[in-house]
Amino acid sequence: MDLEIRHLRIVHAVAEAGSVTKAATRLGLAQPSLTAQLKRIERSLGGPLFERDRNGARPTPLGEMVLARARVLLPAVRDLQEDAVRFANTSVKLPGYRLGATNGPILGGLVERLTADQRGVPVTTRTSWSAGELTALSVAGRLDFVLLGTCGDSPPPPAEAMIWTTVGTDPVFVLLSEDHPLAEEKELELSRLADERWTVAPGDGCFADCFAAACARAGFVPESIYETDVATCLHLVGVGKAVALCQATFRLTSGLVMMPLAGAPLRWRHLLGWHADSIGARAAAPVVAAHARAAYADAVRRSARYADWLVTNPEYGAVPQP
Repeated sequence: MDLEIRHLRIVHAVAEAGSVTKAATRLGLAQPSLTAQLKRIERSLGGPLFERDRNGARPTPLGEMVLARARVLLPAVRDLQEDAVRFANTSVKLPGYRLGATNGPILGGLVERLTADQRGVPVTTRTSWSAGELTALSVAGRLDFVLLGTCGDSPPPPAEAMIWTTVGTDPVFVLLSEDHPLAEEKELELSRLADERWTVAPGDGCFADCFAAACARAGFVPESIYETDVATCLHLVGVGKAVALCQATFRLTSGLVMMPLAGAPLRWRHLLGWHADSIGARAAAPVVAAHARAAYADAVRRSARYADWLVTNPEYGAVPQP
């Protein structure tokens, strides 16, 4: 049997776990199957790699030698795979557009515009609540462009050689049930919501801290916060069990009212990012950014409440393309 990288991963997993049983669990294999594979690996390498007893598995001298080489080879193979993916995506022209996005108003319009502008060019999408995950996929060469949001002036997730441009900056509004006692107001001081229960969708940025700081400035601590998916957030607001913060471009559904907060205590920036090592992404970035800004402008126009608010707050909204 020829030795393969997957065999070294098995040996490394057994050594790290300290037993075949624990390694099998981590690798998602049945313990008898892993034991049989380990025996075949040992036969191919000329001897036992582990001393196994009721206390676990300990490397033999031969096992220590194999592990020393595996700890060099496995990271090198992983780096090779990541570099190869990145290199494959450094052509001057992208063969298609691989887009990643957190929850926001731009992705749908961007896909619509790209597919209309460049018919036949494939466009794929990936969504996640984690801006860090999407940024890491771009760094690894698995996404060409990333759309995400950050609270106020907070930076995007730290990553080497990412290029970011701001598409637009919005105030954060609040969602109420249409039957809420404050639903007829034109705008609300955040302090008037001090006794409300809140519902939020998950995220890995600093928005929770920014929200807590804004509440503190308004003189209160949120009574309780339900963290859940977007559909459940909307349900809880609609039945009057909570209120929710939302992007000003949010498309209202039946039974809900979107309300500006006086003084815009919270802001949200929409960012488009790509990796500097991707020649194709760098070449396509001006076109993609222009389509993203147009999609964002469409989202602003669809939100009548936000469009009206912008008349007296022109410092918000779309950021002109440089």
